[in-house]
Amino acid sequence: MVRYIRVRVRRLLSRSGLPDLDYAVNPYAGCAHACIYCYARSYTPYRDAAERWGEVVYVKVNAAEVLERELRSARRGVVGVSTITDPYQPVEAEEELTRRCLEVLAKGGFRVSVQTKSPLVTRDLDVMEARPELFDVGVTITTMDPNAARLIEPRAPPPAERARALEEIAERGIRTWVFLGPILPGVNDSRESIRRVVEVARRTGSTLYYDILRVRPALKALRALGPRWRAIAARARDPSWRRRVEEIVVSECRRL
Repeated sequence: MVRYIRVRVRRLLSRSGLPDLDYAVNPYAGCAHACIYCYARSYTPYRDAAERWGEVVYVKVNAAEVLERELRSARRGVVGVSTITDPYQPVEAEEELTRRCLEVLAKGGFRVSVQTKSPLVTRDLDVMEARPELFDVGVTITTMDPNAARLIEPRAPPPAERARALEEIAERGIRTWVFLGPILPGVNDSRESIRRVVEVARRTGSTLYYDILRVRPALKALRALGPRWRAIAARARDPSWRRRVEEIVVSECRRL
């Protein structure tokens, strides 16, 4: 069971060091999806949420109000929603913090790049359609195999649901992208696994981004899961494996 802790914050908008993003907005801290590989725990400021990943989520109840105030003095740029949490994890269905933040950002004329694993994002298509030039939506799909997905993303929505959400978003005229990552040795690194995700991107006209497992941020979590995962972490460091994965991704994209 996930423990939700409601807090009031003084700041929400932060500078982002990620490519193509100027700012980050995270209405929640921690994530109920409990993905075993998640790097975000290393950057989560609430210690209990970081250490008990997937079990504790902080709900920033005044997120939209704080954001609206901060935007008055912020230079316009691209805002990532979100970078260290999933903005559409289950609690968002009731809280609607992400929705309200999107409304505030659109009102201020800020570009918004949304990334999620949840089809709940389609609920807010009305906000995006009102200013489609401001929005793009990325959906993380590490694998289309539901069994593999349950292994590494135990409480995230099934990949087929994510793919359907991506199709709906693209059909509504919003720019879309697929994030294939992280790619883990022996889990989702086969040519067939990668091909199926690339096909989703092709079918929806989405840009594909991919990421190979970065061992250092995920190492503590992977080690805690036993011998198989220690072996995965060790193999992920192998330059020849990384080159092989890169070659598969590139060749599959070219094939389609």
